[in-house]
Amino acid sequence: MPTYADFVTKYPSYDKTHDIDELREREYRRLDEQGHVYLDYTGGGLYAESQVRKHQEMLLTHVFGNPHSSNPTSLAATRLIESAREYVLHYFNASPEEYVVIFTPNASGALKLVGEAYPFGQGCRYLLTFDNHNSVNGIREFAHAKGADVTYIPLMLPDLRVDEAMLESALEQDANGCANLFAYPAQSNFSSVQHSLEWIEKAHAKGWDVLLDAAAFVPTNRLDLSKWKPDFVPLSFYKMFGYPTGVGALIARRAALGKLRRPWFAGGTITVASVQGDKYYLAEGPAGFEDGTLDYLNIPAVEIGLKHLEAIGIDLIHERVRALTGWLLDNLSAMKHSNGKPLVRVYGPLTTEKRGGAVTVNFFDRDERPIDIRLVERAANEHNISLRTGCFCNPGAGEIALQISKMELAACFSQPGHDQRLTYDDFRLCIDGKASGAVRISIGLVSNFEDIERLLAFAGELLD
Repeated sequence: MPTYADFVTKYPSYDKTHDIDELREREYRRLDEQGHVYLDYTGGGLYAESQVRKHQEMLLTHVFGNPHSSNPTSLAATRLIESAREYVLHYFNASPEEYVVIFTPNASGALKLVGEAYPFGQGCRYLLTFDNHNSVNGIREFAHAKGADVTYIPLMLPDLRVDEAMLESALEQDANGCANLFAYPAQSNFSSVQHSLEWIEKAHAKGWDVLLDAAAFVPTNRLDLSKWKPDFVPLSFYKMFGYPTGVGALIARRAALGKLRRPWFAGGTITVASVQGDKYYLAEGPAGFEDGTLDYLNIPAVEIGLKHLEAIGIDLIHERVRALTGWLLDNLSAMKHSNGKPLVRVYGPLTTEKRGGAVTVNFFDRDERPIDIRLVERAANEHNISLRTGCFCNPGAGEIALQISKMELAACFSQPGHDQRLTYDDFRLCIDGKASGAVRISIGLVSNFEDIERLLAFAGELLD
């Protein structure tokens, strides 16, 4: 069996990340005390004890009121919200003259804001890659409703990277004076492929607005908005540092935000609204997009979390995740049944080049039949290993990876009773004999060598 010495020989940079081991012992000791192997960082990050303590101390020693007022407790909450807003811009190196931060419940809430308000029109275009999250896919419904054309750029096997020639061709199409939106993930939450940030300016040069889904990317990678200039950046803070949940953001360029036309108004989004006059005036900037009362008690914890990541160093986190991901890929790919058949099929790149820390796979028996992902998850649970199964709200990447054809999907969706309702079990029966989902093992902030070894030992139990 490979040893730790073999690991650091191949990935020597890991030895420079031992500060994270000390951090884990100090701030995340509950993992080892309870015997957890947490490998679902793409689903949600983990919080440090100090984050919770600092936030708790803030709440216990102050009085905060609804910020939609100007009394002392309201002003105290407003100051903390604005401080957090400024710190988000600071963390992503975004100029406040160019970008604004709109707080939302999560990345999906940020995406809905863009989709419902983007000025799609007849003949305009919504262009997106196959491997977008469903909350990005969902914007197509707003585009369809306004008469816009929706185009997907496919992925290529085996690495599940985008067909760049087809992308460039799609971006070249005449804009016809339309508002056209191009959306893609900086990092796929299915395959962990990292797409080129250079696409942003290529699209801008052709007159497109760009939505960069950064939710899976920013927990372990640096996004510098002084260098890369997407128009809309949705993210969820719990994916970055675990706490608080229920708070996300849309980081938007002021120029692009000015194009959006909201289909409604709510408390907090207007300067004046009248019942008798049948008129309303939206507030400018973030306030015009923050419906109702913000989560004013949790938003201050965002700044605490960002400072926690800064203290560790995103580059240190990135390097640790890269090394552990490489080791996991090397060893999973090498596992074979006694008849020589591989145990694992990896969906995505087999090296650490331009990829993140999620490794998505299916396990196969010695006769090359997929092992039901529900059985894999159940067995992992018995080992106190937290991983994730399914298609991870990313159907496009899943369909390509699992080689589920358009014809198979059409036959499934057209079956009697499937016009309005389709359960996961119904879907599995439709594509009988094929894997209908996958297993995602995602490495993050305080993962260590022992976590990977326990996962590999568990995988070894599935041999033969």
